[in-house]
Order: sequence, then C-alpha cells, then structure tokens
Amino acid sequence: MRLLFAKDFLDLIFPRNCILCGRTLFDHESCLCSICVGTLPRTSYHLRSQDNDLTSKVKGLSEIGRVMAFLKFTQEGKSQKLLHALKYRNKADLARELGKLYGKMLLESGYKSIWDQIVPVPLHPLKQQRRGYNQSEQFAIGLSGVLEIPVVIALARTKFTETQTKKSRLQRLDNVEEVFGLSPDLSVGKKSIMLVDDVMTTGATLCACANVLLASGAKNVDLVTIAAGG
Repeated sequence: MRLLFAKDFLDLIFPRNCILCGRTLFDHESCLCSICVGTLPRTSYHLRSQDNDLTSKVKGLSEIGRVMAFLKFTQEGKSQKLLHALKYRNKADLARELGKLYGKMLLESGYKSIWDQIVPVPLHPLKQQRRGYNQSEQFAIGLSGVLEIPVVIALARTKFTETQTKKSRLQRLDNVEEVFGLSPDLSVGKKSIMLVDDVMTTGATLCACANVLLASGAKNVDLVTIAAGG
C-alpha cells in the first residue's frame, strides 16, 4: 500500500509523459504511449532481409547476410525525434523499449533461433562515459529479452573518430577503417551474429564492424538497426 501511494505521489510530482507526443502515460506504458507505438514508421525490410534497399548499400563492402531496420528514418520525423532522445536526453529505457518492440515483430515473422549472439556497435569509451550508456547496447538488451539471445560485447573501439554527419560515402569508409577490434578474451568463432546499431546511413560503420567479426571466424553476420533511410 505504501509503495502504491509513493508511486502515485511521484507520478503527480514528476508525471511520466510519452517521449513523442507528451501524453501522460498509463502504468502499462513505459516511455511511449500506445497511440505513438501504433503509428511508428515501421519498415518491412525483415520481409526481404537479403534483398532490399539496405543490402544494396553494403554490397561490396562486406559479406553481409541480412540487413534490417525497425524504423524508416526521415528528417524531422518520429524516428529522428527518437534518435535525438536516445543520444541527447538520457533515454536508455527508450532504446530497450524499441528493442522489445522490434524483437516481438521479428518473432511474429518467424525469426526464432536464427542467431547465437547479439553484438552492439561500440561507442568510444570517452563518448560512452559522457552519455552514460551506449544506445546500441541498450537496443540490443531489449532485443535479447524477447529473442532470448545473449548480448556479447565482442567489439571494442580503438580510435575516436570524427563525426560522420557531413562526410561522403568514401570519406565515411576511410574514417572508420581500422577503428574496431575484437574485445580481448572473446570468441565469435562459428557464431551467427546479429550486429546492431542505432542508425544506418551509408553502412560504413556497420560493415567495418562486420568485417572484424568475419575475420575473427564468425559464421555469418546480419545487420539490424533502430532506423535507416532507403
């Protein structure tokens, strides 16, 4: 009874609101209201995971299998607002919630027992310290809880790279070359890996990570992101 009263008091003083629309959340809603969850710009890449707009981006850069994204990225759209909240508003719980939502979507589409490990793209330690968390790792945790696949921090970032935002495709590839390595004492040999990141633009970062995993003996690597543009 005391715990319930305390919760009601906190909700009154610090109301929980939907990150997208600002509506007050019900108890069963975590950080997005049901209306916004139902209107997220979901993609259908998982239905053609080996032949879609995203697979064509990485062709020739890495021996990737499937390429999928939960949301369609558009400037000033809902997906951009969510990504901004993940990076600048301390919303680790949002990344986990998006992982859960996409995990359920994948399960409903037959993606069960496909992967052995979920590997997040790492942040540089200094950037992660400033932010407090790695949004890709939090997304992976959400996926893991639904798909029942362990999250393995198999990759480490060895260099602090410049921002990719205004770089061309070739500049992005040069910017991430030899940036990632396999974490000490970890093995990905003969493992089927889901490599996850927050957003895919040219695919340079994801391909650089995938190449490290494949060179280290991974059986195959599939790419999954929160959002991507066509």
